[in-house]
Amino acid sequence: MTWKMRSSAAFMGLAIVGALAWALAPQPIEVEVAAVTRGPFRKTIEEDGKTRVRDRYVVAAPLAGRLLRIALRAGDTVQKGTRLAIIVPRAPALLDVRTEQELTERVGSAEAERLHTIAMVERAQASLKQARADLERSRKLANKGVVALDKVEHDQTEVEMKQKELLATQFEDQAAMHKVEMARAALQRFRQDVEGKASPQQWEVGSPISGRVLRIIQESEAVVESGAPLLEIAEPKALEVVVDVLTTDANAISPGASVRLDRGGGTPPLEGRVRLIEPAAFTKISALGVEEQRVNVIIDFVSPPDQWRNLGDAYRVDAQITILSLADAIQVPTSALFRSGNQWAVFTMTRGKAHMRKIRIGARTGRAAVVEDGLKPDEQVIVYPSDAVHDGVRVSISPST
Repeated sequence: MTWKMRSSAAFMGLAIVGALAWALAPQPIEVEVAAVTRGPFRKTIEEDGKTRVRDRYVVAAPLAGRLLRIALRAGDTVQKGTRLAIIVPRAPALLDVRTEQELTERVGSAEAERLHTIAMVERAQASLKQARADLERSRKLANKGVVALDKVEHDQTEVEMKQKELLATQFEDQAAMHKVEMARAALQRFRQDVEGKASPQQWEVGSPISGRVLRIIQESEAVVESGAPLLEIAEPKALEVVVDVLTTDANAISPGASVRLDRGGGTPPLEGRVRLIEPAAFTKISALGVEEQRVNVIIDFVSPPDQWRNLGDAYRVDAQITILSLADAIQVPTSALFRSGNQWAVFTMTRGKAHMRKIRIGARTGRAAVVEDGLKPDEQVIVYPSDAVHDGVRVSISPST
């Protein structure tokens, strides 16, 4: 056999061995990959909520008698002092000492409530004055470069919140003052009836505030007792959002936190801000029948009123309350994470092979986690790794990725 023939035979043998080795070698595992990114990171608490008129007033019957049919309808606009209802007082013969005692107690209760609302207004005014002083001081320090602009924005938010609190307390004071006037007038009317000095005219119930009728509680003509609710009045444009969250989640929420509000219907989301976390929680049964401790979070709209003018009282919204916001963070999909001992790890893909790498993460959501150490932007990681993926195994990118 010549040298050329031996060389050809050897070459063919090597080729056959190589082909067999390639055919028998394990095929690369198809995997889905994603890139490590860098950018803004936002962690939120997502819950359903509903809108609520911030200040509503339940108009009640100031005295017992026959209520004539209320002509107003839900949605009607009323001004302060507008006649809302007419009551024909009960006949004097039916009045007794107990009625006078009840009316006297109602006057005392209304006056005590008015004193309380006056104190609330004074306290709100003082809080607003202090907030404005803090804002002015922050602006001066920011101009000198002593404090960051975040401090100015925080103080500006505080001023806005205090302004709304003052408006709310002023509304309550106005309603309390009207209640005192109605209670005194009812007591005076009773005494005139007893003395025979009262004329048999009808009693007109006026509106304590300017606003719109939300609901007619007593629509039909009927005999009503003193204090019976007749209708609700409010200013529908003064809306807020109420979201009940788990108390464990509420610990991470702070007043002033930004909120994204989705009302559905293909409309753009609205911006809001947390004003208050109510101090008292309550028990609620979940859809699975589990008792949960929840607390109401009150949110004010930040978006211009023109953007939410179609919203009314008790409308449903989806709220995303921000509990952490980072302007620049390295992020990895949470679907790439798995536990290796007591540490988090991922599989990176380099030159067609999977390599396990332990990393340290910070905050995370259902979609992404902040990488504190172990990964760099643009690196490829394997998401949803199967049990077949291990360190050093050959992998290929799935066509579906």
